[in-house]
Amino acid sequence: MNIHVGNLAREVTEEELRRTFEEFGQVEAARIVMDRYSGVSRGFGFIEMPDNGEAQAAIEGLNMKELSGRTLDISEAHPPRTGGRDKRPYGGGGGRSGGGRRRSF
Repeated sequence: MNIHVGNLAREVTEEELRRTFEEFGQVEAARIVMDRYSGVSRGFGFIEMPDNGEAQAAIEGLNMKELSGRTLDISEAHPPRTGGRDKRPYGGGGGRSGGGRRRSF
């Protein structure tokens, strides 16, 4: 299961995040999302746990708990949604076209 971990303190490391979740079971991967320009944590990350039962226990056990002075916001991660444009294969509708200016004679 892929787990979203929000409200991370900037100083939390991937290793610290991994150890926190390993209390509940095997962690396959721990990743903190960093700002591409500054290299500073964006305040959220992802944990991958192969066992769904262990992952659910971690979510329930750690959600709203404190880590490095911040209250964690933990939930199951879902695949990113695509924007509305991708869902309209033949273009969007909307709006009226044409008409031009009316003349009075």
